[in-house]
Amino acid sequence: MKTFLLTLFAVLLAPTALLANTTPIPDGPMLFGIPVEFLLFASILLGVAILHNHTLQVALTGLVTVIFFKLVFTGFKHGTGLDGLLLHFQHEWVILANLLCLLMGFALLSNHFERSRVPDLLPRFLPSGWMGGFVLLGLIFVLSSFLDNIAAALIGGSIASIVFRGRVHVGYLAAIVAASNAGGSGSVVGDTTTTMMWIAGISPAAVFHAYAAAVFALVVCGIPAALQQHKYSPIQSDPTEEIRIDGARVAIVAFILILAIVVNITINVQYTEISDTFPFIGVAVWVALLATAPVRNPDWSLMPETFKGSLFLLSLVVCASLMPVEKLPLASWQTAFGLGFVSAVFDNIPLTALAIKQGGYDWGVLAYAVGFGGSMIWFGSSAGVALSNNFHEAKSVVNWLRHGWHVTLAYIIGFFIMLSLVGWHPTVDRYHDANGTALEQTTPAAKTTH
Repeated sequence: MKTFLLTLFAVLLAPTALLANTTPIPDGPMLFGIPVEFLLFASILLGVAILHNHTLQVALTGLVTVIFFKLVFTGFKHGTGLDGLLLHFQHEWVILANLLCLLMGFALLSNHFERSRVPDLLPRFLPSGWMGGFVLLGLIFVLSSFLDNIAAALIGGSIASIVFRGRVHVGYLAAIVAASNAGGSGSVVGDTTTTMMWIAGISPAAVFHAYAAAVFALVVCGIPAALQQHKYSPIQSDPTEEIRIDGARVAIVAFILILAIVVNITINVQYTEISDTFPFIGVAVWVALLATAPVRNPDWSLMPETFKGSLFLLSLVVCASLMPVEKLPLASWQTAFGLGFVSAVFDNIPLTALAIKQGGYDWGVLAYAVGFGGSMIWFGSSAGVALSNNFHEAKSVVNWLRHGWHVTLAYIIGFFIMLSLVGWHPTVDRYHDANGTALEQTTPAAKTTH
């Protein structure tokens, strides 16, 4: 039981350079052999899973509780008391700022793409019969590779509602979420989890082989879902409607993505010494948004609700950054495989945050596991939650598992196909040696300023 609970939380944010080690980190209180921080974290994730209408309150309350616990009992990695807390945020602020800028910026980018009317044109490329439903899932997969997976799922749901005349099968809704998560799993701009890896300095090439699993998973779940949908409500599209593409918005989307990628490569390849001193990627996205605003103004009305959602995710990420990840079990493909199932129940953002902090994972395998794995239950991923808000019949775990059984099957088959084709290529584990022995961790001394 202890090993299982610890494994649930195997993995955190980008590595920051450690300072000179001087003071041993004291062991905090434990319950049943498990650090209390992990139990608090589990309670937060459980609260998020149960109280879907109060997720922000649960996350913020949990964050305050974890900070208070560490102030009183354990201290922080870089010191104790308020000084230790301030040093912790001093080391994490760049990652958090980057994530906030990207989450909010990509919301506006996605809206630009929707308003370009390209999604309205996509149904014309759909064939008749069940193949039309399968091709739509493929389009969602492709969209998610360069748009946020939430946007891809919502666009896919809107198109499905049109071409299926408002009658979308629950099994097909599950497949839409799976397609959006699969498409984002191998792209650093396609999913919040992979974007977090990118911000942490992990190369985009390191997650790309997630597609070795994602493509097969799409086929395994997509064909049964398309057949379900065709039997429930066949595809019907209107090719006569005149649609005018807004080329300026398409160009803006391309410009923002290209600028973000160029800035990330430039900073992390040529100027690595300053890469963790400023949120370059997030700021680049916002510079592009503001620079192109005179051409096409973004929908600023999205920002209040987007900020709430971003604050929720950041609260979970900060909680994850406060966990004693050096006490987690070794990273392995078995652990990554299990995290896929955990991701179906708990939000995959903090799980990914823990994984990045610990190290020792094959990032492509992890990206597929926590990304696609969250599709197995409707609240396991942000894309599922967003889509279910528009299709309330999907908010049933029983119906989702009953009609979306093919998603779980696809996850398992895709995972083991990826292992057989690509293998397991882990990175450095920061807390264990090559034999799996835990390394002694110490609290870094504060920097001396001159």
